[in-house]
Amino acid sequence: MAEKRDYYEVLGVSKNAEASEIKKAYRKLALQYHPDKNPGNKEAEEKFKEAAEAYDVLGNEEKRRRYDQFGHAGLGGGAGGFGGAGMSMDDIFSQFGDIFGSFTGFGGFGGGRQARHVNRGTNLRVKVKLTLEEIATGVEKKIKVKKYVADTHCNGTGAKDGKSFSNCSTCHGTGQVTRVQNTILGQMQTTSTCPSCGGEGKIINEKCPHCNGEGVMLSEEVITLNIPAGVGDGMQLSISGKGNAARRGGVNGDLIVLIEEQEHGQLVRDGNDLLYNAFVSFPDAVLGSSVEIPTLEGKVKVKVDAGTQPGKILRLRGKGLPDINGYGRGDLLVKINVWIPKNLSKDDKKMMEGLRENPVFKPGKVDEKSGFFQKVKDFFD
Repeated sequence: MAEKRDYYEVLGVSKNAEASEIKKAYRKLALQYHPDKNPGNKEAEEKFKEAAEAYDVLGNEEKRRRYDQFGHAGLGGGAGGFGGAGMSMDDIFSQFGDIFGSFTGFGGFGGGRQARHVNRGTNLRVKVKLTLEEIATGVEKKIKVKKYVADTHCNGTGAKDGKSFSNCSTCHGTGQVTRVQNTILGQMQTTSTCPSCGGEGKIINEKCPHCNGEGVMLSEEVITLNIPAGVGDGMQLSISGKGNAARRGGVNGDLIVLIEEQEHGQLVRDGNDLLYNAFVSFPDAVLGSSVEIPTLEGKVKVKVDAGTQPGKILRLRGKGLPDINGYGRGDLLVKINVWIPKNLSKDDKKMMEGLRENPVFKPGKVDEKSGFFQKVKDFFD
């Protein structure tokens, strides 16, 4: 499968382009590659669809924000059905018909496709909880949702047996009516939605008794979500066409998936890195030892050098979370803490008193400035 192009590159605009600039760029490409201007040209049709997909994201404030932050993966592009891919020509004309409406010279631009009103189903929102282990590898989830689906008895048309309808006699199936008025400036032509059919172009002669002419029924559906690795808490993914079905054969809404990250018992997420607080005893910090560290793949042993100071950061490279855009993997940062006991026996206290008098255990002269920068250096090494 070919890799998706950057949407800003597709429309030929910069990443800080204003909404009006994005709309203007899309209009230009839509005019250039419109199927009415390029009949039978598959390459032009694909470019027309690509531009529409790009505008579907960049022309929507919420989708654009997710795309700017996470790229195609933020929309689920290429991840098991997420994203705006697969838009049909009818989807494009029904969603973006207003883009073409202000242009003249194409005789209706689209052969009347955009003139007919197309119903659109509402979006559905679901919340999916993921563990850090699932986020690290990506996961397939099956969810059951209650939603409106097309009525099978009438094939979603709302007409009895799916056949009991006819073209609207007022607009002759176009969904629009045109009026010509004489003014002092001459004749003026206005076009509006047909009042008889509501812009649908068809009139139901006999309603389907199962859906009462709506073309949809409430049902349950099991949907498979292929969630990519590296997603984050609060991130939204969208599955095109998996929302509520539209009345009488329109365009289905989308399914919006909100990611909720479950807390891990031991690890804390910081971007693509993971953080862990490790505790060692005073003797182990002095003499050196090894400590068992939990990772998302299992436990590993890490060496603690003799004389390790409290607050030292150990970095386990590649033991964090993958970047959602495929730019490598984060690290696991282990902070060493020295455990100080509170309750000591008489013998323990006597032993510690002896250590107190030992010059080896007296703090030496430390360059505070040097120590601070060394700690910062250790953090990034």
